[in-house]
Amino acid sequence: MATFPDHLVVGRFAPSPTGALHTGSLVAAVGSYLMAKQGGGRWVLRLDDLDRSRQVPGMADDILRTLESFGLLWDGEVAFQSRHQDDYQHFFELLQQAGSIYPCSCSRKEIARSASAPHPGDEGVRYPGSCRDGKTGAAIRSWRVRAPEAEICFSDLRNGRYCQKLSAVSGDFVIRRGDGEFAYQLAVVVDDYLAGVNQVVRGDDLLSSTPRQIYLQKLLGLPQPDYCHLPLVTGPDGLKLSKRDHLISSQLGNVVGRERSLLFAVLHFLGQNPPAELAECPPAAILEWGATHFQLLHLPAHGGTLGI
Repeated sequence: MATFPDHLVVGRFAPSPTGALHTGSLVAAVGSYLMAKQGGGRWVLRLDDLDRSRQVPGMADDILRTLESFGLLWDGEVAFQSRHQDDYQHFFELLQQAGSIYPCSCSRKEIARSASAPHPGDEGVRYPGSCRDGKTGAAIRSWRVRAPEAEICFSDLRNGRYCQKLSAVSGDFVIRRGDGEFAYQLAVVVDDYLAGVNQVVRGDDLLSSTPRQIYLQKLLGLPQPDYCHLPLVTGPDGLKLSKRDHLISSQLGNVVGRERSLLFAVLHFLGQNPPAELAECPPAAILEWGATHFQLLHLPAHGGTLGI
C-alpha cells in the first residue's frame, strides 16, 4: 500500500478504456481533482481495465492525452487494474478463509426466474440466496459475498447520510466470476487501498454501489475513504449520458480549442461561480482557481446539462 502523511488527501479518477471520455467524465475528473488539490493533496489516475472484452484499442492512451490537454495532470504513475491480479487473489483468499464468501452455480436466467421483484440498480435483480447453504451444482458461475441483514450507512460529503440494506437490495453480491475474473466491487476496494486513496469523488450513478464497497472494507479490515458523489451531466432529455454522447477525445480531435470553455462550464456546473474573466485563462490557471476557491457546500443538489 502507498503511504502518505495522515493529513494528506489522496483522491483519484478511474475511467474505463471502453470508450472516449465524455463531458460527464470531465465533471468527475475535475471534481475529484479540485477536491484533492484544494488542500495540497495528491490526485492519482487508474485505468479500470478488468473487462478486456469491452476495451477499445488505443482508448487508454486517448484518455491520458485528453486529460493532459485539460491540464489534469496526475501524481505518480498510472495504475492499471489488469496488473493487480495477485493482489485481488490475496484478498479473495482472506474472504474465503473467513467464510465470508461462497461459490454459486446459479445462472442469470435462474436468478431472474426466482427473484421476487426486479431491482433497478446496477446489480439487476436481487440474488435470492439459492446457493448460500452450499447447494451448488457442478459448475461454479460466481463467488458471492454473504450480505448482512444490518444496514450499511455512511455520510456522503454531498448527499448526506445514505443507508442501504444489502440483503434486501442486491442480496449476496458477486466478487468473482466463474471464469476467474474478479468483479468491480472487490477490485475497486483493493485498488483504492493499494494507492492510499482516502477520498473518492465520482458520479451519483455509483452512489448505490458504495455500501457494497464499504462492507467489503469492513470484512477485510481496510480503511474507509470519504465519499462524495457528484451530480450527473444529462442530455436534453434528462437522461444520463451514454458512452456515445458528448464525447471529448484527443483522438477524435474535438478537444483542441475547447479546453477553456469546457473547464469554465464544468466549474459552473459544480456551482463554483467562476469570474467571467477566468474563461480567457489557460486550463492550468482555471484549475488553480478552482482548487483555491472550491466550496463543497456550493455543489448543486441536482444535475443537468453542462450548458455549452
